[in-house]
Amino acid sequence: MIVFSILSATLLFSQHIVLKERLLEPFGVVVKDTLYMGKICVQVMETNTIHNDAYAIVSNTSFKNGSIEVELSGDRSLESDTTMRGFVGIAFRLQQKDTVRYECFYLRPTNGRANDMLRRNHSTQYVSEPEYSWQRLRKENPGVYESYTDLLPGEWTRIKIVVRDYYAALYVGNAEQPCLIVNDLKHGITTGSVALWIGSGTVAYFRDLKIMKQD
Repeated sequence: MIVFSILSATLLFSQHIVLKERLLEPFGVVVKDTLYMGKICVQVMETNTIHNDAYAIVSNTSFKNGSIEVELSGDRSLESDTTMRGFVGIAFRLQQKDTVRYECFYLRPTNGRANDMLRRNHSTQYVSEPEYSWQRLRKENPGVYESYTDLLPGEWTRIKIVVRDYYAALYVGNAEQPCLIVNDLKHGITTGSVALWIGSGTVAYFRDLKIMKQD
């Protein structure tokens, strides 16, 4: 179910989307409706085929500026090894032309309470695919595009992404301040879809998506 509501002249409109398999277009993932930890949601897992990107586009979304909120959960899949972190997040301004391009914030839930402080500092991540992978960003700008936040693998976590032109910020839980700020979104000011994103060796769940669009 998608609910539209018209807001002020500044806020153009909002979408409150009850995520369902039929509303998602999968790429490199399989999606199914399910019940997880007492909540109706969608499960997103990798397919067995080799795919550089793993995401499910939310139908009828076109996003440039505003905010995106969702409740999500990520953990390592049973088949993955211990180097996997349960990567889970949201891709936005996604475009599928000659090359798939998108901005993305994601979490590494198994890093949130690691005994190694360096791992904790890699709990959240910004990437801009395909040019700016986490490897490139970490090498060229250590500590700038990732940060610490408290996380538990497999638990429901609420996140909010606020976007304005070249700026984006990630909020986790009920925090009033962002845990990660990006002032130079690598693709510039673009418009594209919103997608549920996962990384390698992950089983993830998503529910209760809210998109607020601004001028």
